[in-house]
Amino acid sequence: MKSEKEGITQWDYEELQKHLHDEHLVFIDVREPDEYEEGHIPGVPLMPMGEVPERLVDMDNEKTHVFICRSGGRSQRVAQYAKENGFDRVINFDGGMLSFEGEKNTGEEKRIDQTSELYSK
Repeated sequence: MKSEKEGITQWDYEELQKHLHDEHLVFIDVREPDEYEEGHIPGVPLMPMGEVPERLVDMDNEKTHVFICRSGGRSQRVAQYAKENGFDRVINFDGGMLSFEGEKNTGEEKRIDQTSELYSK
């Protein structure tokens, strides 16, 4: 289900599942590396919350970005920050990985070193 909180679109698990393989969306896990390694959505890259401010300038504000964290709090803050900095199409995965019922990978799969990696499939 879609909803809105503080001007940010919120997706629950079912809504996320509907769109998880949509190549027009950019999914970003904003948790810390140790959290990501414990279990993450396959194919979703890691960009820790603390790196977002320095990388935002290189991100494509024409794309829709879906932010993911443990419970939806940090990803909500990242989505709000992105929106305040010119990104109109941002979505928060409300409930975060605690509510994710699908397959998870462990270990470091895809940490973003160059922001451009977000857009190469």
